[in-house]
Amino acid sequence: MPHRAPHPARPARPSGPLPVTQQRAVPPLAVPLLAGALLLAAGCAAPAGGSSDRAAAAPARELSAAELRAAAVTDAELGPGFTVTVIAPGHGETGPDGGRETADKPVCQPLLDAVAPAAGPAKAARASASPTPVSAVPYAETDLSVALAADPSGSLYGGLLGYRGDRAAELQAELEGLFAPCAEFGSTAPPPPADRSRGTTRTGHRLSRNDTPTPEGADAATGFTLTNESGAVVLAQRAVLARVGPALVMFSTVGVGAEPAPAPDERVVRHQVAKLRAAQKARKS
Repeated sequence: MPHRAPHPARPARPSGPLPVTQQRAVPPLAVPLLAGALLLAAGCAAPAGGSSDRAAAAPARELSAAELRAAAVTDAELGPGFTVTVIAPGHGETGPDGGRETADKPVCQPLLDAVAPAAGPAKAARASASPTPVSAVPYAETDLSVALAADPSGSLYGGLLGYRGDRAAELQAELEGLFAPCAEFGSTAPPPPADRSRGTTRTGHRLSRNDTPTPEGADAATGFTLTNESGAVVLAQRAVLARVGPALVMFSTVGVGAEPAPAPDERVVRHQVAKLRAAQKARKS
């Protein structure tokens, strides 16, 4: 599932994917949810005989980084009212990293690592340090924002993450195991390098499962909400994670205070899942 500066095509948000502190931007949870369990988990596995069976009937191949990027949904495919911008992972993040945010429950640390504002090698190093038996870092990642003209508050931040072998399924299963122990947990974060006088920041988090249908073409889907309660204003990130073969699709929205985070637009999720599945089924040229 956050700490990034508003992107031209991305709705302004308080900061980063899962706000670590009230001062930090709410980071879009799209990046390795991975860090161990990233993300999210949730919801509804497809029922027997449903979309998971149909999806399993067609072999899904691992896409190259270029193919994964090409599989990102476009505004033309979504139709009028949508503006899609593909973003290089880590683009637009602001401010120096003030240090690793530490969960008071070690099992919940992957959630924080997954939404931390670091990018590139720094994020990979943090993810690899998470207590997971297999690397949670994807071999390829494409991030995108989807702005909705009719409902700016429902604009999305998303990501397509490619994994080797069965790692995507393993990550989703690991995430399922976080809902009970991480329903409520806290974290501490050191002050930013530019202002050491502020002292350590203490933050409370709540993780809850959202009932989420499995889109046609996906093997499973999960939904969740993660909150950041470091001050008077509560920041909440609501996300949907869909597994499509060896890849994960993640979309999230952010809510501030009394304004709840809306459910990610199912049209966007549905179109993205369908396009990714088609790319996996196509023969490599």
